Amino acid sequence: MTEYILLFPADDETVWRAATAAERQVTFDTDAEFVRLLAARGGAVVGGAALEDSTHTRTLRRGGSDVVITDGPYAETVEQMSGFYVVTCDDYDDLVDAARVLTRVHPVVEIRPVDNS
Repeated sequence: MTEYILLFPADDETVWRAATAAERQVTFDTDAEFVRLLAARGGAVVGGAALEDSTHTRTLRRGGSDVVITDGPYAETVEQMSGFYVVTCDDYDDLVDAARVLTRVHPVVEIRPVDNS
């Protein structure tokens, strides 16, 4: 079984904080549907979490013999990671097919195999 990580970039981190309970429930229901679809294809979610917004981020960079610590995310970009899943699945295409449902609530879903070498 191959392990994958699904990453959820967000354009606007304030949207989730401002969401109503009903709007959040749509996301929870969609995520539950993804879990069911993945299980039907022989896969499973083995971990995952929503992430705090990027104002809580510290980035460490090696700078010669020193380590420079900065507030904020790694890259200067409009997208920040809002959450992730770690899943297992035998077939990459099955995973991609199941993950389509997530685009209802996550405009971008990046799927990347985990390198377990």
